[in-house]
Amino acid sequence: MYEDALTDLLVRSRLRVGRDLADLVQEAGRRLGFRETALYVTDLQQIRLIALPQSDAPGRSALDVDASLAGLAYRTQQAQRSRDGGTAWFPMIDGVERLGVLMATAPALDDTLLGRGEALAGLTALLVRSKSSHSDLVIEAERSRPMTVQAELLWAFLPPRTIGTADVTSSAVLEPAYDIGGDTFDHILDDRGLHLTVIDSMGHDLASGGASAAGLAACRATRRSGGSLTDIVTSIDRILDQWFTDRLMTAVVAHLDTSDGRLTWINCGHPPPLLIRGGRVLPHVLAREPDLPLGWGFLAGSPPTEHTERLQPGDRVLLYSDGVTEARSPEGDLYGEERLADTVIRATAAGAPAPEALRRLVQGLRQHQEHNFRDDATILLVEWHPSGRRAAARGRTTEASDRSGRG
Repeated sequence: MYEDALTDLLVRSRLRVGRDLADLVQEAGRRLGFRETALYVTDLQQIRLIALPQSDAPGRSALDVDASLAGLAYRTQQAQRSRDGGTAWFPMIDGVERLGVLMATAPALDDTLLGRGEALAGLTALLVRSKSSHSDLVIEAERSRPMTVQAELLWAFLPPRTIGTADVTSSAVLEPAYDIGGDTFDHILDDRGLHLTVIDSMGHDLASGGASAAGLAACRATRRSGGSLTDIVTSIDRILDQWFTDRLMTAVVAHLDTSDGRLTWINCGHPPPLLIRGGRVLPHVLAREPDLPLGWGFLAGSPPTEHTERLQPGDRVLLYSDGVTEARSPEGDLYGEERLADTVIRATAAGAPAPEALRRLVQGLRQHQEHNFRDDATILLVEWHPSGRRAAARGRTTEASDRSGRG
C-alpha cells in the first residue's frame, strides 16, 4: 500500500542528514508509482525556486517563481500538470507556510497518482521544516548572497513568515532581506486568537539589530508569562532604557480575538495600521493618537493606551514600517500609503492569498527603488476569515440580540 511508502520515508528520515532528503523522497516516490521526483525550495526573497541536492540529478537549474509552471504551483498553492501530462508540480506547504514545490514525473499522471503526489509533498514539507532546524542545507539553498551579521541575528529570531488557521492568516515580509538592520516582526497563535508585533528600531547596524532582538525577546517573555499588551510594551520600553540607552524604537503590538473579530492594539510612534474591507481601504478607521516611541523611559510616567476595533469577516489589516511608505524611486517619488494599499487590493481582487499578495507587493517595492533599499521595510498582512460554522453562529447571536433590543 502507498501508505507504507510514506511511513518508511518518515521513519528512515529520522537519522539522516538534510542532504539525504531529496534522495529519500525519490525512493519513496518510485514506490508510489513516480518515475522521478525533485525538491525545490524558494529563495529568501521568493524570486526563484532552488533545487535541493540529489545524487542522480546534480546541478538542476533554478526556476523563476513568476515564469514557470513550478512557480505557478507555488503562487497558487495548487498542483499543476504539464501539457503533455507527464510532469506535475505540487506545492510544499507547512500549515499555511509555502516552502517550495515537489516535482514528480510518470508515464501517465492519473488522479490516483496526483493524490499520492499531494500526500508526498505534504509529508516532504514537514521533513524540510524539521531538517531546517538543525541543518544549514535548506538555509544555504535559500540564499543567493552572504548575509550581514545584524540580518543573521534578526532572521534567527523570526517565526515562520506565514501562519494561520481556518479563521485567520498572518503573513509577513522583510526587506532588504540580506541586510535588514532594525525592523522585525512576530506573530503567534494563542488560545484566544492571534498576537502581532511589528518593531522598527532606530538605525541600520548591529546595535539596531540587537535592540530589535531584545525587544522581541521582551515581548515574548512577557506574553508567555501571561502579560497584557500594556505589560509587553512597558517591558520593551524598560529593556531598551536599561540596555540600549541610545536607541529609540517604534512599534505596534496587537491581538486579534478570532472568535469575534475584536482587534486590540497599542501604537508607540509607529505608522497606523490600515484596514482593507470589501476591496478598498477604510481611511483613518484604525488611526489613533500614538503613544511616544519606546526607549528612554517615556512610558515610565503613564501607561500606553490600548485601542480596539471590531473587524468584519474578510477584513484585512496591514501593519508596516515607515521604510515602506517612505521608499523613494531614483527620481524621488515616494512609494506612499496609497500605492501600498492599492497593490494589496489589486492582488486581493485577483484572488491572491495573503502570502502571495505580500510577495507581489515587495516585488513592486523593489522595482520602485530599483532594488536599492535605503531603509528597512517590514509588512505584515492579517486576514480574518472565520469559518462558516462560527460565522453563522455569530450571525444568529447578532440577530437574536437585535430582536431582543427591538422587543
